[in-house]
Amino acid sequence: MKFYPSERIGLFIDGSNLFATARALHFDIDYKRLLNLFSEQGRLVRACYYTAMVDDQDYSPIRPLVDWLDYNGFTMVTKPTKEFTDSSGRRKIKGNMDIELAVDVMEMMQYLDHVVLFSGDGDFRRLVEAVQRKGLRVSVVSTIQCSPPMIADELRRQADNFIDLKDLQPSIERMADTRHRDDYDDEDEEDDEDWAESA
Repeated sequence: MKFYPSERIGLFIDGSNLFATARALHFDIDYKRLLNLFSEQGRLVRACYYTAMVDDQDYSPIRPLVDWLDYNGFTMVTKPTKEFTDSSGRRKIKGNMDIELAVDVMEMMQYLDHVVLFSGDGDFRRLVEAVQRKGLRVSVVSTIQCSPPMIADELRRQADNFIDLKDLQPSIERMADTRHRDDYDDEDEEDDEDWAESA
């Protein structure tokens, strides 16, 4: 990773995309370790996590993760999923957070020197370019270690720095024996596969 000690760093995490990437690499993320890792690289200003949530359920499988992150140093940005029926009559759930993430990056960039985007979504290429024009550096975290790669080629080319999530695994992987008493159980996220894949 290429960071300078004096840099003001902002993390912007596309929750469903990061979850799918970690799952493709067959490991679970310890978000406390992730926060600590980037806090050591410079001056961490903000760590934002974006996810859509199914609103009409008494219990959402992702709720424990959202609550844990909210209490442990992350800024949570959530919105309800939208349900629709596709042309073949199948029920689909949509929960895209791209606009919210992009707006927050644009609003916060005057307070940052380095944006770290956790997503492989090619739609963010234009955002990365706009932020770079304002003099900020942008690192993108995703992976090319699975088939197909989880990052769009145009996003990887645009970034100043590409960080493969696989390379971060030793530093951020959740170990069974290091779980904290108040930790969430992100394995419940698999129950939300519909919204994760549609985001």
